[in-house]
Amino acid sequence: MKKILLTLILMALFLAACGPDPIQFPKIDRHPEPVSYAGFNTYSEPPKYDPNSTDTWQMDLRSADLSHLDLSQSGNDLMYATFDSKTIWPENIPADFDWRAIMEIGKNPGLGVGKLHEQGITGKGIGIAIIDQPLVVEHQEYATQLRLYEEINIQAGTEAQMHGPAVASIAVGKTVGVAPDADLYYIATQVGIFDGQGGFVYDFSNVARAVRRVIEINTQLPSDRKIRVISISVGWQKDQKGYAEIVEAVEEAEKAGMLVMYANQKLIGIGRAPLNDPDAFQSYEPGLFWAKNFYANPLYDNLLLVPMDSRTTASPTGKNEYVFYRTGGVSWAIPYIAGMYALAAQVKPQITPQEFWKIALETGQTIEIIHEGQTHQLGPILDPVALIAELQQ
Repeated sequence: MKKILLTLILMALFLAACGPDPIQFPKIDRHPEPVSYAGFNTYSEPPKYDPNSTDTWQMDLRSADLSHLDLSQSGNDLMYATFDSKTIWPENIPADFDWRAIMEIGKNPGLGVGKLHEQGITGKGIGIAIIDQPLVVEHQEYATQLRLYEEINIQAGTEAQMHGPAVASIAVGKTVGVAPDADLYYIATQVGIFDGQGGFVYDFSNVARAVRRVIEINTQLPSDRKIRVISISVGWQKDQKGYAEIVEAVEEAEKAGMLVMYANQKLIGIGRAPLNDPDAFQSYEPGLFWAKNFYANPLYDNLLLVPMDSRTTASPTGKNEYVFYRTGGVSWAIPYIAGMYALAAQVKPQITPQEFWKIALETGQTIEIIHEGQTHQLGPILDPVALIAELQQ
């Protein structure tokens, strides 16, 4: 009996010393079905945009059948529309509302990122981990870059959701992403539950588990293909469940050498009119959700400004489909910075998060914008080309 017990103890010690089972990449644990928005948005008359409304989705035309409407007089309203590949447009639309051009222009990450791609600075060999909602894993924007897809506490059969494909494509998308050749490691989880009374209760314990899983995965990757950044498009507060767990997990990831991007950090998103050039700094303005506050009290010191509004991303409705979000959130700015960090790590492998933030703020551009006769300074706006040039020196 003693010999058997000793043998079992020795086996347990041996297995513990060996560490976790090696991961075989690509590792795709599930293929969530695309979601359908058919019948979700219906309009009996032309939709109207109210600049005084706080409703982000007041011009939500995703998958809407608008073929029965006359939109010929809706030009100003349509410039604030969110729509996707499944939106059915009528014949009567304003000549200056070119939805095809808007969709295509929105794919450009902007700010000169395309110039970096032309130089071969694409994030190749750098790992980006994203923790977010269930993903359309086959989407053409990131399917070939996706090295791992796992889920933590996701109900069986859950469809893909809008957030995941958007943030994944902004970070590593082949045509819309900042770092199109970076490796993508994706863990889907939930940040809380609905309470059954119309409310939502946050719980970040699952996110903390996901962060620690990323750390574990990273230990199995070769030195020249490590995960360098984790993108989490949400923030947490002290009074929320799981706060201590997520703070500790983030600290562990940072000690392991990773930049962890989340919504509590000093960045905010900017936007532009849908047909304006994404590469021209002068095209940008405060993001729609915070513009009024900016013009009333333009004190946004030490915030890095990153493209957010008027972005085209992968859609959760299908592997070849896209969606144009006229109004974004900081959720869209976070994976943009994650992609930017991948480019920086490709150019300077020994870069640290502290160095990255310092140079990003120092090299950012400040522009003048005129609003209702008043001139305002907007900046620093992330300047990817200047940042990379500084690192190359």
